[in-house]
Amino acid sequence: MSAPDFFVRPDGLRLAYRYRAGMGPTIVFLPGYMSDMEGSKAVALDAWAAAEGRAMLRLDYAGCGASDGRFEDGTLTSWRDDALLLIDRVVPGEILLGGSSMGGWIALLLARERAARVKGLVGIAAAPDFTDWGFSDAEKAVLQREGRIVEPSDYGDDPYVTTLGFWESGQANLLLGAPIAIACPVRLLQGQQDAVVPWRTALAIADRLGSDDVQTLLIKDGDHRLSRPQDIALLIATVAALS
Repeated sequence: MSAPDFFVRPDGLRLAYRYRAGMGPTIVFLPGYMSDMEGSKAVALDAWAAAEGRAMLRLDYAGCGASDGRFEDGTLTSWRDDALLLIDRVVPGEILLGGSSMGGWIALLLARERAARVKGLVGIAAAPDFTDWGFSDAEKAVLQREGRIVEPSDYGDDPYVTTLGFWESGQANLLLGAPIAIACPVRLLQGQQDAVVPWRTALAIADRLGSDDVQTLLIKDGDHRLSRPQDIALLIATVAALS
């Protein structure tokens, strides 16, 4: 595999990305927490896009994947801004956002920020507001007292680290307590066996969205990752239909 390209942030930190020109709108894939652009969904979607001659951008937030920086320095806001920077400086024209888990939260934030360019959004187990509903009072107390929580991860050898800075950033970007001013078509793919994001979160997102063109697709036996062949086929079909 070839090395990714890099874009230098104003602070000198390099953001890794892979952009391929093609027919638009450009598909932009936003990874989840502690994930990167080489995840199975991103790679499979990119392979389909390449075969179809579709433009696509994959990216690594700072501190993730091949990008410079420390993971623990990242926040929801800084990673949103990393994605915005690459979209604004690398991608011409219209875009179609796809976001997995935390990436779904970032996709919703981006759709508000770049409403004129976003022609559609696909959330895969989208997790807006998980700093609010995903932590117990005891865990929030640990964050305040110790500045971080370290837990085993189900998806790799590295521990699952949440910093107080990330949590505070999430709390500053909550969406579900008010209408979400997004007018583009939205598709929400959600597994009902998801042990991380309650499946009713997808219904809450749909209820809050301003768009009239919203569909929630519940996969009864689907888990949080939605990375089985049938799940990826559904993702590709959903992106193709929106395109």
